[in-house]
Amino acid sequence: MPITGIYGPDDFASRPQGEPTTFPRVAPAPRGPKLPMPALEWTPRVERATAPLYERVKHVIPPIEWPLMAPTINAINELKRARGAVILAHNYQAPEIFHCVADIGGDSLQLAVEATKVKADIIVQCGVHFMAETSKLLNPDKTVLIPDSRAGCSLAASITGADVKLLREKFPGVPVVAYVNTSAEVKAEVDICCTSSNAVQVVESLGARSVIFLPDRYLATYVASKTDVKIIAWKGACEVHERFTGEELRTFREADPSVQIIAHPECPPDVLAEADFTGSTAHMINWVRAKRPRRLVMITECSMADNVRAELPDVEMLRPCNLCPHMKRITLANILESLLTLGEEVTIDPALAERARRSVERMINLKN
Repeated sequence: MPITGIYGPDDFASRPQGEPTTFPRVAPAPRGPKLPMPALEWTPRVERATAPLYERVKHVIPPIEWPLMAPTINAINELKRARGAVILAHNYQAPEIFHCVADIGGDSLQLAVEATKVKADIIVQCGVHFMAETSKLLNPDKTVLIPDSRAGCSLAASITGADVKLLREKFPGVPVVAYVNTSAEVKAEVDICCTSSNAVQVVESLGARSVIFLPDRYLATYVASKTDVKIIAWKGACEVHERFTGEELRTFREADPSVQIIAHPECPPDVLAEADFTGSTAHMINWVRAKRPRRLVMITECSMADNVRAELPDVEMLRPCNLCPHMKRITLANILESLLTLGEEVTIDPALAERARRSVERMINLKN
């Protein structure tokens, strides 16, 4: 079913103008003592300790680069044990983070679910700010750190809690679904959250004829094509995925008709029309594991292709990918600094957090 309407900031005359992009609030000072910087030298001990880790990434990280990374990787792994910390990493993190220091990796839904099971007192979120906020919502009594609070998201920045209130005024009684790529302020104003893995299921679970779906217009279009529920969308988009084009994909098929193409549903419709498979990052990875294509074009963020190739080196990855500048703010160096100083700590106003938590927990508790 086509989208029945799409709205954005310019469609509301009463919307406050010039609202700043919201980032997670961070504690003004780190908790606990700052630990001294460890020696970051390539020594025989470090080489032995990190050799099993290099086996995981040897197909995507050249041997000449490993001695530059390994001392920091080793220091992070030692520090997280000393601090009693756990590291969560999104699929878009670089291989040296995703495969070598993360305890838990996955897409937004996987990380949200796993965050509820974490026993450690400290969570280091290697992802963008809405992911760190989500971890804090689900673990209000734990210390949640983000190595760089400037790691934003074009989708999260496209809508505010005030916008959601205006949408509710325009469409009274229509339930609101928010993609997890939103701030805690937005999550506090909606009925339930979703990820690209479960968006259709979440929309249909509400039993409504119409649903407001925000903020990604392209994911909304994809959901609308999979359900009879009428979708009212917001004009947000992912700056990584919206740059892909169907023409770009056709060029790859013309060069090699046997190539397989898989795409994320945040991409425009003409891109999805050219894809052999469309799904969330987790679904894309599972598809590659099951199909083992000889040559593959993965239409999403670049590092995910590296992470999949590290696991499945027999799959040749063609690279028409786009880098997420926000994800790339997270580095080995600032993960190490975060563990040394216990900064930057994410904080959310308790009253707002209580309301936002309900929409996330409702998603997590949704039965298949």
